[in-house]
Amino acid sequence: MQTHVVHLLAGAYALDSLGDDEILEFENHLETCGDCRTELASMREAVVLLAAAVELSPPDGLRGRVVRDVSGVRPLPPRTTDQTAARVRRRRRTGPVALAAAAALIAAIGVGATVGRGSDDPAPVTASAQVMHAADRAHTTVESDRGWEATVWRSDSVGQAVIVTHHLPPAPEGLVYQLWLDQPASGRVSAGTMSAGGDQTVVLVGDATTANGAAITLEPTGGSTRPSSDPIATFDFGRGA
Repeated sequence: MQTHVVHLLAGAYALDSLGDDEILEFENHLETCGDCRTELASMREAVVLLAAAVELSPPDGLRGRVVRDVSGVRPLPPRTTDQTAARVRRRRRTGPVALAAAAALIAAIGVGATVGRGSDDPAPVTASAQVMHAADRAHTTVESDRGWEATVWRSDSVGQAVIVTHHLPPAPEGLVYQLWLDQPASGRVSAGTMSAGGDQTVVLVGDATTANGAAITLEPTGGSTRPSSDPIATFDFGRGA
């Protein structure tokens, strides 16, 4: 599959809408494409919003459009062992599936932005979603030579930062990953801990609007008041010294 087509699969992958061959190809692509990894990280929060229990009134005319359009939907043909036919089906559905998934994610972001207006009991929008979907969001990514990656997203309008990790190995026994915000007046200040590795999204504790950067260290279980080891990753927010 051509590279520019593989890029379009991020949305479908986030929604678990790919076939086995496409999953394998996209995951191989992720290993060398930082842009797709970053895009996928932001989409994960949108997928969470898709599952939020929010009762919304459908727009006027929706039912009529669905009834009218469904007659033009052609079901997929039955599975066949013929490899040529399988390749044709994959090529046929790749573009529409990716575009449909991307549209769904965009719609989810839009729902997240409007939740709370027109609902007596709105579902809360997570702090991490607010940061990662803010108009002034910015991010810094660190790729380790050991195969893991971490991205810190921040928003001055929200006042917080969020770290998203991929393939981060578990902390050694007796240690935890501790997060820090680099504050101009006081140096590195604890921003919480991550007890596990893997793929996770964690909101940093503290004011991200004044911080010059962030860092991750390995600290004894329970955390430390000051870093006791060199950082395994640092994130420069680009604010200057």
